[in-house]
Amino acid sequence: MKSIKAFRLAVGAVVVATSMTAWSQTSETASAPGTSAAAASSSAAPATGRKANRALRRQVYSAISKSKEISAGNISVVAKDGAVTLSGTVTDASQIGKVAEIAKGVPGVTSVTNKLIVEKPLGGM
Repeated sequence: MKSIKAFRLAVGAVVVATSMTAWSQTSETASAPGTSAAAASSSAAPATGRKANRALRRQVYSAISKSKEISAGNISVVAKDGAVTLSGTVTDASQIGKVAEIAKGVPGVTSVTNKLIVEKPLGGM
């Protein structure tokens, strides 16, 4: 019984040590020996990460909501590394293209996937 507990403790310690090693590794691999100068200069690319994605999403949504003819309440914006996906509904078919053009005009947006659809009012044809 003691050997089983000791074995579990040893396995647990190895798992913790491995997790801590993986967690403590940084993303500074570009400065590691043997990397090319081109890889080190890739920092000119747009910022990535959750914070940058949230900031870009807010900027796109803000730009859309500034347009008076577009109701942005039913539009969802998802941003990931400069790629923006628009989904939801608009009240008129002409607004679909306008929303995509507004999103493309936001600095940092590299591509726009437009999944907007026209919302048909209930009872109306």
